[in-house]
Amino acid sequence: MHSRHESWFGWRGQEGVNRMRSEAAGQCGSGTAPSASTDPVFGGKRVHFIGIGGSGMSGLAQLLQRRGARVSGTDQSWSEVLDRLGGDGITVSVDAQPTDLPACDLVVASAAVKDHHPLLQAARRQGIEVLNYAQALGRVMIGRTGISIAGTHGKSTTTGMLAHLLIIAGIDPSFIVGATCDQIGGGSRVGTERIPAGSLAGAPGVMVAEACEYNRSFHSHRPTLALINNIEEDHLDFYTGGLDEIIASFNAFAARLPDRTQGGRLLIAHDGAHRRRVAAGLSCAVSSFGFAALADYRVQFDPQTRECSVSHRGSELLRWTSRLLGDHNVLNSAAAGILATWVGADRSRIEEGLSTFGGVDRRLQHMGDRTLASGGTVRVYDDYGHHPTEVDATLRAIRAGLSPTRLICVFQPHQHSRTRHLLNEFAESFGHADIVLVPDIYFVRDSAEDAQSVSSADLVAKLRDRGAQAWHVPSFEGIVDRLDGIAQDGDLVVVMGAGPVWEIGRDWLARGAATGTAP
Repeated sequence: MHSRHESWFGWRGQEGVNRMRSEAAGQCGSGTAPSASTDPVFGGKRVHFIGIGGSGMSGLAQLLQRRGARVSGTDQSWSEVLDRLGGDGITVSVDAQPTDLPACDLVVASAAVKDHHPLLQAARRQGIEVLNYAQALGRVMIGRTGISIAGTHGKSTTTGMLAHLLIIAGIDPSFIVGATCDQIGGGSRVGTERIPAGSLAGAPGVMVAEACEYNRSFHSHRPTLALINNIEEDHLDFYTGGLDEIIASFNAFAARLPDRTQGGRLLIAHDGAHRRRVAAGLSCAVSSFGFAALADYRVQFDPQTRECSVSHRGSELLRWTSRLLGDHNVLNSAAAGILATWVGADRSRIEEGLSTFGGVDRRLQHMGDRTLASGGTVRVYDDYGHHPTEVDATLRAIRAGLSPTRLICVFQPHQHSRTRHLLNEFAESFGHADIVLVPDIYFVRDSAEDAQSVSSADLVAKLRDRGAQAWHVPSFEGIVDRLDGIAQDGDLVVVMGAGPVWEIGRDWLARGAATGTAP
């Protein structure tokens, strides 16, 4: 076993560490969180966010403010996120069609903002630089040890987990997670400019971020290290060439990593990520991980004890007991742990973090229990899963780890085009549910053709063809009513989808409390 974990400088060893420490000392100064006067990229700049209320945008706004920028922003409607931003001293406003652009040096626009938005037009007329979210995130990585977390599934969980490990290990990372995680203080954080602890102390500070493949936005990242968890068909409204185009896009993302002599390293799933095609032609170092015996980092898991381990070159690297359900989360955990070793975190601290991490919001999150009028109890969970593989993995994890008498899944399809392209895959993904309730599809980014081509009723028909008990109940209120009628002692209700479908679980629990039937 290594006396210190294998670093991301690879074969360059201590010489590379010393060189990077020297460069970091020359570039980064005191090693504390930057101020307006010291941050070379954003210090003192006036930055206006269009669509500031999104999870990634709000996190980026907070991060830029803490790096010395003067931040303002607008969104279409008020939310708790805007309340929080206002409490942090960020000037926020709500206007569905804003026309007045405040004085600023830079505009950052959400990916959802259309090119004809009046504030974008105003910025261009005034010669103000405009970046989209991913471009701004790439700029944040300048001068840092950037770690980009990519893959069709598991990005938020793995990003939050890695941030948790690095905080516990004293690495003091900056990060942006596309979901809230109370254990790490929310969804964003500004850490030190230099790594303050571990075997790489003095190297450029760590910046961890999700890398989304939609619209090829992850091609704007500037990472030193990267993870690709898995690759499947998704975002087919954009990747009209299908899986081949998606794989090529991931290859182009990985090609942004530096050469291996400059510390560039890719960690990629041994299975399920089209490893050979993605790694073709790369100049960075490439390592695989997974359950396969031939993986560079082999992961093992005992489902009875929930004990997990990672071995590398025949030696045990990490061992921990997971709090998270599902084989997919074992792999997420392993990937986070391996990356933490690459930036010099101490083994015991990594294992402590892996054993204590409880997950991020809306990822198989326990919302509460409802006591029925009959005296029975129903557990209610919320999950963000909106792709067939995610649905299947979550339902399997519930069935194996929570052992409900009956599993009731409320699933809201997210986007008509995704539902249309993956309809058969969706129909096959609910095999571990006893009852499936499906509200209307959540509309986002869809064309009129897509919206007319498929409905929730089509998914329900496919499920019934496979013998499932499934119903299309268009409204959220209707599903709450239906749950009142069918819930029995020992049931578990999981509410799934990327839209506001979580409100069903909240409202059903609240209805029980209002009638005096909840604890």
